[in-house]
Amino acid sequence: MTIRNFEHKTPDIHATTFIDETALVLGNVKIGENSSIWPLTVIRGDVNRIVIGNNTNIQDNSVLHVTHDSPYNPGGFDLKIGDNVTVGHRVILHGCRVENSCLIGMAATIMDGAVIESHNLIGAGSLVTPNKHLESGYLWMGSPIRKVRKLNDEEIKSIEYSALNYVKLKNQHLIN
Repeated sequence: MTIRNFEHKTPDIHATTFIDETALVLGNVKIGENSSIWPLTVIRGDVNRIVIGNNTNIQDNSVLHVTHDSPYNPGGFDLKIGDNVTVGHRVILHGCRVENSCLIGMAATIMDGAVIESHNLIGAGSLVTPNKHLESGYLWMGSPIRKVRKLNDEEIKSIEYSALNYVKLKNQHLIN
């Protein structure tokens, strides 16, 4: 794995986190307990902060980045991902917030200032435009994204299951 500091900031990675050897984690990044970062993922906290919660998995070929502070964007946009989140393959998360217990489908893109409230499922290939706010408990799909329907209890439980299943999988990788 490649873990690099940048501008005197070193990633803060919990000891129970799995990071694949082909992933890059750089700069002002904090990753919580039992999380996993899968092959060819880039997490680049070079111009703002990235925080990833506990039991969260960032799957293969995903890109996580941020926006810097500027006169056109005071404060910039950091990136915050909550606990028990599954980020599917080839997802782009850029300067947004994903709250607890969400599933972000493969190849989705979530842009600056967007907020994904907890217990949401974002369909594969969806585009969440800048500053969009998605209320909790729905299936969201499309490009641009739109609310499709309320999630049922089983679907909400399956989001949690996905995250915890990735904790088991990362533990298998840690012992091999």
